[in-house]
Amino acid sequence: MTQPPKPNQRQLRLEIPANLAATYANAVIVSHTNSEIIFDFLQIMPNDPRARVQNRVVLTPANAKLFMRALQNNLDRFEEKFGEIPMPPQNASLADQLFGMIKPEDEP
Repeated sequence: MTQPPKPNQRQLRLEIPANLAATYANAVIVSHTNSEIIFDFLQIMPNDPRARVQNRVVLTPANAKLFMRALQNNLDRFEEKFGEIPMPPQNASLADQLFGMIKPEDEP
């Protein structure tokens, strides 16, 4: 049994144009102003020093936070179904590079 929409909920009908092209991006640069969060989706190809911006998406900070929650929710559901997504190792920070080998005396 379907429930009727709540009075304050707007129901949208999603329309996807037949000629909409999907764009592949394998990196993103996130920046911001005082009123916007900007996502520049990039395509980086092997042996090419250029990173080409494929799309730019600009959101309000509130919508960016809602997007982050929706993305996290979808990633959680993806991992429940297909297993944990392996992450590549991250480069060490400058502090780790300079001081990472220094251990306190009480550590073995």
